[in-house]
Amino acid sequence: MPKKSLFAIALVVMLGWSEFANAQDPQFTQFYANPLYLNPAFAGTARCPRAIMNYRNEWPALSGTFVTYSASYDQHVDALQGGLGIIVMQDRAGEGTLNTTTANVVYSYRFNVNRSFSIKAGFQAGYMQKKVDWEKLTFGDMIDPRYGFIYETSETQVSDTRGNLDISAGVLGFSKQYFGGIAVHHITQPKEGFIVQDQARLPMKITVHAGAIIPLDESDDASVSPNILFQKQQDFIQINLGVYVNKGPIVGGLWYRQAEKNSDAFIALVGFHQGMIKFGYSYDVTLSKLSNATNGSHEFSFQLQFECRPKKRKFRAISCPSF
Repeated sequence: MPKKSLFAIALVVMLGWSEFANAQDPQFTQFYANPLYLNPAFAGTARCPRAIMNYRNEWPALSGTFVTYSASYDQHVDALQGGLGIIVMQDRAGEGTLNTTTANVVYSYRFNVNRSFSIKAGFQAGYMQKKVDWEKLTFGDMIDPRYGFIYETSETQVSDTRGNLDISAGVLGFSKQYFGGIAVHHITQPKEGFIVQDQARLPMKITVHAGAIIPLDESDDASVSPNILFQKQQDFIQINLGVYVNKGPIVGGLWYRQAEKNSDAFIALVGFHQGMIKFGYSYDVTLSKLSNATNGSHEFSFQLQFECRPKKRKFRAISCPSF
């Protein structure tokens, strides 16, 4: 059976035909270049409006590659004492065999604890839809031992779309030099199975992230930023350790990603920011046994940071990496 066919069948089994199988969220290497996806509390942290677009192509050498797109917009709103945002994402797995589309609105409330430390609490609500392209699936009863896939399948096609309300929340604390946060996604654990719906719930994802900005000169033109990120989604656990180095408009970064039982990837990143434009590229070098077959992962980010009217009262923007 072709690899593409096996991959497509495995996807359907994972999403509803097995009592014990569960899905896992798409991930982005450039966490801070997709802040609303990382933690809803990031909404409005830049104060002025910003628009961000992200693209990730994971394991392009394999049949049935994973391609993920994301777009978001957020800004601070004085009248609401916090930030508003919207984020839309689409994940295509198995060359479009399984498509996941989400659209969420985000609100974050800001509270200044003292002159140097602030807290933001974020809330996210939206709609998640999963869809299977049944035309791309192949089954065992379609195979002729001599001529291959020539028969029509007797499998009964069920509903190819599943949609649910999705709720997430997060909290973020930061000062001029330090920052950290916790986010919990899929609090309602939405049902996403196509056949056995009650036994196929999307597990909650817990994210813990923290870091610091350490100036290397008095002008703040150069800095180093060590960071750590921990994620857990049911049995899937990963820890990311990395450092960013910023010099003028150029940013470089090196990361190491450790899965629960094995080394997963080594990540190299380069970014550029000038005026209202920020652009980043990262490449994941696979370290697991799949390293020779995946061709790594490519990710791009593009951000427009718009100007806005000067704030009458002091606004403490978070200092954290851009990528």
